[in-house]
Amino acid sequence: MNGQTVAILESRLGEQLAQLVVARGGKPLRAPALAEIADVDPRYIAELIREWQTRPVKAAIFQTGVGTHALFKTTDALGLTDTLLALLASTTVVVRGPKPTAALRSRAVRIDLSANDPFTTAEVLDELNSLALRNERVVVQRYGATNPELEHALRTKGATIVEIPTYRWSLPEDTRPLAELIAALARREVDSVVFTSASQVQNLFELAHTLDASKDLAANLNATLVASIGPVCTTALEHFGIRPGLEARPPKLGPLLNALDAALSQN
Repeated sequence: MNGQTVAILESRLGEQLAQLVVARGGKPLRAPALAEIADVDPRYIAELIREWQTRPVKAAIFQTGVGTHALFKTTDALGLTDTLLALLASTTVVVRGPKPTAALRSRAVRIDLSANDPFTTAEVLDELNSLALRNERVVVQRYGATNPELEHALRTKGATIVEIPTYRWSLPEDTRPLAELIAALARREVDSVVFTSASQVQNLFELAHTLDASKDLAANLNATLVASIGPVCTTALEHFGIRPGLEARPPKLGPLLNALDAALSQN
């Protein structure tokens, strides 16, 4: 990466990503843009399970490992895990990727439909094509935000959606690194910015708005090499007028780093 400065907005895997940038000869600038906030209401989970016992669910979709573990941790505390497992045994269980798969298998849950690599909403919807969902209830384990694409598709199929919030994404409590990134972009001190989720884009612009810096942020980002993890992230960037210089294919960290390394090494 020729010693160029790479801004990293990733939170959970930020340190790992920074180390990979260093290993490839880059200078990481960490500015976490997301905080993961627990958002499980035990009373809601208890009521949902009681309702599930009297109003059957056709399918249950699990999107993240963190959220799946959080759900079972809550049912453990409520003494309702055996009930949830029995309900899942009579429901079509759909998983988005390896992390929710591992979380469910740790509880011996049968998995009926599993999204293929690269484990995006598109692959989940491909699996759902085999199910007749009109007038059926579908449980969706939500990740940090709602999934508009999935919800629209389910409603188009005539399904009623029952969401399980388990955590939500927010701005970090300490936004100074993110504010410093905005200032560094204005000073043209950043060569590339890596976005690994659409929520990072939204939070960056939300903070920029509070700093009265949102007007110039898109132009400053467009003066760098913007790297997007995949199509959902790219759509969020384009919404704010940002033109990604590269998009990982498939949408994973490995291909993203490889593409970024190749692009920066040419400079």
